Amino acid sequence: MRTLLATVLLALLFVSTVNAKALTFGEAVDAKDTIKISALLASPQNYVDKKVTVAGTIVGVCEKRGCWMNLASDARFEKLRIKVRDGDMVFPMSAKGRKALATGYLKEIKLNIEQAQRYKASLAKRAGKTFDLASVTSGMSLYQVSPTGVKILD
Repeated sequence: MRTLLATVLLALLFVSTVNAKALTFGEAVDAKDTIKISALLASPQNYVDKKVTVAGTIVGVCEKRGCWMNLASDARFEKLRIKVRDGDMVFPMSAKGRKALATGYLKEIKLNIEQAQRYKASLAKRAGKTFDLASVTSGMSLYQVSPTGVKILD
């Protein structure tokens, strides 16, 4: 009897994780006008402060507050951050690996030389690589979407 009960409980747990429901945050997502992340990042100045919808697989989620997630691009080794103010939307860690749509405004974050050096040094440190500060000779820009709506698909 215990074996049967344990089997039923495991089956229910498996079905509940396989049949994960879509999660929505904020306003409705405009799925009909989706732009590829690679196209957006190829010419970001065309989209800064404009409303866009992007789609991708969630490859990272903020572990502390769920205030951001990274979507993988259609181009290899490229990703785009979807960032909200802490508490506006809370993206669950369990969303990692699922597909998502995000509608919002593309924002540019301009870094001066010193900020760019610190940013690139922190990336190198996380990757376990050495980094030469002198290799950064100018500032740079980072881009992220400030969403009005997000839909994490099942």
